[in-house]
Amino acid sequence: MKKLINDPRDVVPEMLEGLALANPGIALLDGTNVALRADARAYADSGRVAVISGGGAGHEPAHAGYVGPGMLTAAVSGDVFTSPATDTILAAIRAVAGPAGVLLVVKSYTGDRLNFGLAAELARAEGIAVELVLVADDVALAAGGEDNAGRRGIAGTVFVHKVAGAAAAAGASLAEVRREAEAAAGAVGTMGVALSPCTVPAAGQPGFELGEDEVELGLGIHGEAGVRRDKIAPIDSFVAELLDRIVAETGLTAGDRVALLVNNLGGTPTMELDIVLRGAVGHLTGRGLVLERAWRGSFLTALEMAGVSLSLLRVDDARLARLDAATSAPAWPTPVHGVVGTITVLPTPPAPGAADAGTPLTEPTPLSRVIEAVCTALIAAEPRLTELDRIVGDGDLGLSLTRGAEAVRRELPEYGGGSPAAVLRGLADTVRRALGGTSGPLYSVLLLRAAGVVARDTSAQGWREAAAAGARAVAELGGARVGDRTMLDALVPAGEALVGGASLAEAIDAAVAGTEQTATHSARRGRSSYLGDRAIGTVDPGAEAVVTWLRAIAAALDTEAEPT
Repeated sequence: MKKLINDPRDVVPEMLEGLALANPGIALLDGTNVALRADARAYADSGRVAVISGGGAGHEPAHAGYVGPGMLTAAVSGDVFTSPATDTILAAIRAVAGPAGVLLVVKSYTGDRLNFGLAAELARAEGIAVELVLVADDVALAAGGEDNAGRRGIAGTVFVHKVAGAAAAAGASLAEVRREAEAAAGAVGTMGVALSPCTVPAAGQPGFELGEDEVELGLGIHGEAGVRRDKIAPIDSFVAELLDRIVAETGLTAGDRVALLVNNLGGTPTMELDIVLRGAVGHLTGRGLVLERAWRGSFLTALEMAGVSLSLLRVDDARLARLDAATSAPAWPTPVHGVVGTITVLPTPPAPGAADAGTPLTEPTPLSRVIEAVCTALIAAEPRLTELDRIVGDGDLGLSLTRGAEAVRRELPEYGGGSPAAVLRGLADTVRRALGGTSGPLYSVLLLRAAGVVARDTSAQGWREAAAAGARAVAELGGARVGDRTMLDALVPAGEALVGGASLAEAIDAAVAGTEQTATHSARRGRSSYLGDRAIGTVDPGAEAVVTWLRAIAAALDTEAEPT
């Protein structure tokens, strides 16, 4: 792997610092990977709606490049191809929220939906008016499909950023901004073709392979499987296929007015983008569509992936005015003015109750020893979990769980001396902050629900019920069930076995059997769902992680008797 980086662990903050150095209108929120308008507080106090978007890094210039007057008020970045954690999103909401409220524009990926959705709920509980708009513009996948996690949000999201930002800047109410954003999200379709894979810096190798003469149509922006692989051919033929699919799925007919976005997936020369745009204009004209605007460039990428996506947005005079409205966001094709070379750092708003650190851990307890054993086991399992997730996902699970385990080790002394329920609640807070992607909210809700049970009953049966309750909470929040190739395939059998009176060793056997079963079928949830049958033969890494920490608990307890 050859990349122009320093330490792979620092790529996101260093990238954001570079953006802020070149753009004095963008500030960084202290201690987070959040870019926001340097005048965000004054903007919020002016009575205008704040617009926030974000997601995993690796899609630059999205999303931080669209921060500026007329577009986004703030952008939240996770690690590469990993959803930002709930607490980071919540910090961004607090930093920009004013009387008019906040709109979240969210791409339809599982981790983004979970983390942004939970952050919105937490913000509403604090009295902040928050609305959320999902963008699922990827027409390569069937809407509401049963065999995968559904349509993804890809480059058409940039159109939604522009419409929502312009509406907010014009003084529209939160309800009006949401309506315009939802209407734009429903009027845009996108589909792409890739010529090469991409490499996540921390993984060090491509997420998939394409032959020298192969292309993949309809793939996702993290390298998720597309709808078809084909041989390379003149680009006009692929442009026609992509546009015909978009036109059909969005219901466009001759005479309709549209805006076109020709998006570089990351490694495509400008020369080739212009050739694609040329072919797109000719094809749309031939279909009788009225092309009102056309842009080409890097709008929402997938690292260095070579390829292109095409987005069509149905427009009328009002929506066209939103697209034409002035913005100084650096990634939208407008000049950037101002003094460069300095970074404005704004303080991170404190979380309510953050001063309460819990009961410090003065000496090891049985529970703290179990927690330490789990952390050690997850860190040791990182290479295997990373490799499994590289095969069937995006390769970040092992690294994410290691990051969470290290955070638990740092923070456990602050609250590890409390009651078992308080310790579990402290763990839930830690993993929610430390884990990005899907794992953070799922493990957080597992621990929160278990804490609620243990608060009432710390007996052996109480711990058994807590395990089962945690599994139910994961299923409720994630919308998955046993058989979907998720952590539930190990967690639910183990919980059911414990509630039924089985020993911990027997519960682990049930979890192992459930995990092994995941290798026999394709996924219906998460990023593995886009692989179809290609996931068969590899166990689900999330389920494997559950087995790992269950075995660590058993080893720490050094018994096959009931948990204590």
